[in-house]
Amino acid sequence: MTQKWNMSGEYMEACSCDFLCPCIPKNSTTAATYDFCKVALAFSTTVGSYAGVSLNGVRWTMFAQSKAIMSEGGWIGGLVVDSSASDAQVDAIVALCTTPADQGVGMFAPMISDFRGVERHPIEFVRDGNNVSVKIGDLLDQSIEGVESFSIPGECVAIDNTSHPVNKRLNLATAIRNVISAFGIHWEDHTKSTNGHFSSFDWSGGVV
Repeated sequence: MTQKWNMSGEYMEACSCDFLCPCIPKNSTTAATYDFCKVALAFSTTVGSYAGVSLNGVRWTMFAQSKAIMSEGGWIGGLVVDSSASDAQVDAIVALCTTPADQGVGMFAPMISDFRGVERHPIEFVRDGNNVSVKIGDLLDQSIEGVESFSIPGECVAIDNTSHPVNKRLNLATAIRNVISAFGIHWEDHTKSTNGHFSSFDWSGGVV
């Protein structure tokens, strides 16, 4: 019997590529800034459920390191779920992240060949207008600042019709702080020139 799942909320990411990340406009078929891409994607769920388990309010972060061309696969991956989540909620998030799907983070699953597990830590996720930050102890400290639109005051420059699994439309941002140290993935940059994105997300599907 197929059971439905759904999840919506807010997301942000920052990676090791210079702004603008070359992976987005070229659908991950062109090389990253370096011989790798190191990235953290953080999620703050507003409403969600998976196989009858409520995911309302659950925060979680996916860490990944890819080759220069992300679409070639062979990624390292890891997952942190907020320490306030129940065992059932953690299991549901893990299933969503590791089960191949045609939308949401399940689209990343076939790319990950070295999944390094799941940890539980307090996650701070804060959005203040066009600024978004996430902090997970010593594992992650990222803050991004949206690129202001001159044509629509108060909004960000955005890129649309992308193949990004989180949302086809992404707000563009630069990382003010960008420190990753988790699952053997390490990156630190304070130049304020690396890439960031943020958007809402709204996914749904079925699980057997």
